[in-house]
Amino acid sequence: MREAIKQGFDYAITIDSDGQHHPADIPLLIEKMHENPGNLVMGSRNMDQASVPGKSSFGNKFSSFWFWVETGITLSDTQTGFRAYPLAPIKEMKFYTKKFEFEIEIIVRLAWKNVKFSEANIKVEYPEDRVSHFRPFQDFSRVGIMHTVMVTLGLLFFLPRLLIWNFSISGIWNKIKTEFSKDLTHPVKLGAAVGLGFFFGILPIWGFQMLVAFAVASWFKLNRALVLLVSNISIAPMIPLIVFVSFKFGALFVEEPVTLVKLSEVTTETVYLQVRQYVIGSSILAVILGVLGFLITWLMVLFRSENKRKR
Repeated sequence: MREAIKQGFDYAITIDSDGQHHPADIPLLIEKMHENPGNLVMGSRNMDQASVPGKSSFGNKFSSFWFWVETGITLSDTQTGFRAYPLAPIKEMKFYTKKFEFEIEIIVRLAWKNVKFSEANIKVEYPEDRVSHFRPFQDFSRVGIMHTVMVTLGLLFFLPRLLIWNFSISGIWNKIKTEFSKDLTHPVKLGAAVGLGFFFGILPIWGFQMLVAFAVASWFKLNRALVLLVSNISIAPMIPLIVFVSFKFGALFVEEPVTLVKLSEVTTETVYLQVRQYVIGSSILAVILGVLGFLITWLMVLFRSENKRKR
């Protein structure tokens, strides 16, 4: 890539050398490059066909899920070695991995730089005599550690920033409807996912909301995507409103409510009292909105199911 950049090329195509890819598919990637200039083009393999080894299929599903958690982007094949990289955003980047986990590092960090992705359907086959240097334990462990680091960084900083950059009410609403449709037969779990999302979206643990929400949703086997989507109630445009409402709401639950003071009147004591009032207010508000989110969603799904039965 460095040499290609030095020579003035715009793209670099990589292809695994174990015989699974067909170089004749390169024009498919080039076609996508022309259709979507600047996109990172991923050669998407059909990983469900019988000839694909079980460990490869599992590894791809594992990696694709965590890539979505880290970036909010859904790809069908994140472990493909057949890719067309745009070189412009790579020029100033420094990479920290050198083995199989590099494939994850580079696409996650390019996504964090707001590089868009395209997929080209490619053929794949696994010859019996192919040579693979993938070490199941060592390399899978390295990939797992890489995802752990990326999830932490993504949820704390990069993913919220991406959501702000690409904020779209219609896009978020369409995604929520898609996730809703997956759990319509489980109204309690669906309601719990929405309630949990509202709870963590309001709870005053800024910077850790999505990380904790994801962990709790995983523990209770709820729809993690829906929990994270709903928790985005605390996205940047809403934060000032949430803080203000929480502060005013907190005044109902403290013995001596305080008001916002002028900058010249700020002291350690006034800051403490105001933060205390906000934290109390936002914590109680988070519980109330979480319970309301659960009840309203649960009742809506039950009502919808009842109407369907009557028809």
